[in-house]
Amino acid sequence: MHVNFGRPLSVRELCQGKINRGQYSLTPRDLPQVPGPDVQACVNWLAHLIIRIQEEGSYISPWSLMACVLVQCPTSTLTEGGMVWCELRDRTLWLKKLALRFGARLHWPEQVSDQDVLLSMVALHHSIVAHTEDRVCLVREEVPVRKHPLSAEEEVNRTAAAMLMLASYRNQSLHIFLRPAMLTTAIQVTESTQRDELFTFFCFLKDILANEFIFVPGKSTQDFEEACLLMKDCGAVHVKPEKVTVTEAGHEVLSFLCALLQPFIRSYQVMLDFFTEYETNNISEKELHPAVRSFAMKLILSGELQTYESLSSDTQKNILSALCTLGVLTKFRGSKDNEYQVDKAAVKRISDILYGKIPPQLLQRTLYAKL
Repeated sequence: MHVNFGRPLSVRELCQGKINRGQYSLTPRDLPQVPGPDVQACVNWLAHLIIRIQEEGSYISPWSLMACVLVQCPTSTLTEGGMVWCELRDRTLWLKKLALRFGARLHWPEQVSDQDVLLSMVALHHSIVAHTEDRVCLVREEVPVRKHPLSAEEEVNRTAAAMLMLASYRNQSLHIFLRPAMLTTAIQVTESTQRDELFTFFCFLKDILANEFIFVPGKSTQDFEEACLLMKDCGAVHVKPEKVTVTEAGHEVLSFLCALLQPFIRSYQVMLDFFTEYETNNISEKELHPAVRSFAMKLILSGELQTYESLSSDTQKNILSALCTLGVLTKFRGSKDNEYQVDKAAVKRISDILYGKIPPQLLQRTLYAKL
C-alpha cells in the first residue's frame, strides 16, 4: 500500500473569482441554504480537480500494466491456450517505457530483475491468471459437479466474471493513457489529420465518457494539447499548427491506445444499437437493463462482440447517465416505472459519429445539433 501526501490546497485561493463570498457574511451559518449555480459549478470543478490531482500522484503497479496487455489479448486465447509468457513480458516492458514517457509513477522494484517482478505479480494474482508451461491463462471459477453441462449463456457469464476482474486492475492505470488514447481514437475514427476536426471528436468523447473518467470542467483545450504533446514526445505523431499526423514508428502506440479505449467505445455502441433496434420510443428502467444484457449476450454468442464489459451493470448505468445528460434519453417525471423516452434521431447521430459514418468536415455542424 502507498500513501502519498500531496501539497496542501487552499480552497480560498482555488475559489478566488469563482464565488462571491461576501454574500455569505451576512447570513447566519447555522441557517440551511441552497447553494446557488455558481457554488454548485465551483464545487463540481473543485471535486474533479482534486481527483485529477490524486490520479497524478498515485502509484501504478506492474500488475496493472500487465492487465492492460492481457485485456487486449483475445479472450479465446486467454481461456484456451493462454498468452505466451515472453509475449506478455515483452509487451508489459514496452508499456512500462511508454507509461514512464507519459509521466506515470510506477512501483517497480529496481533491485529485482524485470522477469522476477512480473513473475511475482502473476504468482500474487493466481486467483485471476495461471502461469503454466510458459503460458498465462485466465482463471475462471470452478464449476461444481452437475448433471448437465453449462449452457452457452452460463459459460459467457463465467468468462465475463473473470474478464471484468482483470479489467478492474487495468482501470487503475487508465488515467495515464486516457488523453493520448482519446486522441488516437479520434485519428482512427475520423481518419482526419486536421487539428480542429480531431479536437471536435476529442471533445465529443469527453462528453460521452464523462461518467467513466475524470475530466476537469473547462479544460478541454488543455487536455487535447496534453495528448498531442505526449504523443509527440514519444515519437508517435508529428504535431503542426493545423495538422496531427502519425509517424511510421507511431503505429504500434496508436494500435495499443485505440485498443485500450475500445471496450468502452464498443459498450456504448452496443447500447446505441439496442436503442436503434428497439421497437418503441419508451422503455422502463426495469425492462431496460435485462434487455440490454440479453442483446449484448446474443452478440457475444454470435461472435460479433468480444467486449465482455458491455455486460457490466455499472457500465450500463454510466452509459444511461451520459445519454440522459446529452438529451438522448429523457426520464418521465413522476413515472412509477422510471420510464425513459428515447430520441431515435439523437441515437442515430451519436451512433454515426462513434462508427465514423459522418465525414469529419461535417462533424462540427452535426455534433451538437439537438443531441
